[in-house]
Amino acid sequence: MSRSSKPARVLAAMLAMMLFALAAGTAFAVADDFAVREVLPAGASVEGQQLGGLTRAQALVVVREKIAEPLSAPLTVTYGSSSFTLDPAGMIQVDVEGMVKAAFAPKASASLTSRVVARALDQQTGTVVKPTVVVDQAALDAWIADVASKIDTAPADASMVVSGTKLKTIAARSGHTVDRATASASIISALTGGVKTVELPVAVTAPLVTEEDLGQTILVHRSGRKLYLYDKGALVKTYGVAVGTPGYPTPIGDFEIVLKRYRPTWSNPGSDWAKGMPAYIGPGPGNPLGTRALNLNSPGIRIHGTSKDYSIGTAASHGCIRMHMWDVEDLYDRVDVGTEVFIVR
Repeated sequence: MSRSSKPARVLAAMLAMMLFALAAGTAFAVADDFAVREVLPAGASVEGQQLGGLTRAQALVVVREKIAEPLSAPLTVTYGSSSFTLDPAGMIQVDVEGMVKAAFAPKASASLTSRVVARALDQQTGTVVKPTVVVDQAALDAWIADVASKIDTAPADASMVVSGTKLKTIAARSGHTVDRATASASIISALTGGVKTVELPVAVTAPLVTEEDLGQTILVHRSGRKLYLYDKGALVKTYGVAVGTPGYPTPIGDFEIVLKRYRPTWSNPGSDWAKGMPAYIGPGPGNPLGTRALNLNSPGIRIHGTSKDYSIGTAASHGCIRMHMWDVEDLYDRVDVGTEVFIVR
């Protein structure tokens, strides 16, 4: 058997050394990769919070403290001068472990060679992860409904109402309705984005009748023998009147003018007090209704003129409201059919 030449022995030795070095290097790379298996790669972050170089356990702590806890902090919802506090603690779930796992994903799926090269070249192979937040829609809807119950109001028209023996103006009011769908979307966006103040979307509905639309209103104070004319809620003029006698009282209540009569004809109502009077009395000095009459929506009740000026300020009529001729002519030109007439004691 021939002995190997010296060059062959040298070459074999060199190959052996190279294989040993390669094996040693591979073993070192494997050992090094194993040592950092739980360390996030450079560039890994969640919502701007850098996690590269941290272990999985450290990353969980950081994400919980820097991301999850702030997202779970109370949120303020405002509308005008009102504010409402929403506590998301029982309304959202922040997936801390899922976010850290997502940050680890590129490293977990890379080959050993890729990981070793990346570490050797100090490459940033980490990924940017968005917060993972799940909102309990039913709980949020219930919270919005509760807030809406404090804000939602129907519009109210301006009106005139009797308060004691006076007229009181009820101011118009706009209606407010929370836009629940838009509110939900805005709050979810804030909850998942870390925003802590949200303006509540509210639709405003204007009333159909404002104070400017009220027009004329009449108040008759029966015991005071006065008729008050209001326009747009403000007192315009006061007139003296005569009202019904105790046997034929002027009715109390809310009425309206249903007919305006210029130089009216009087028709005999057939009552006991009118038995000796003609069936009709045309326009002229002897007409019991005077030169103007305003029929109310109560049978036989009118606001009209009289030639018996001495009766004004007394209870002298058969239920009607008498006025001086010049006063009823003035009032006639100021009011329209449909004008409300409130008669009080």
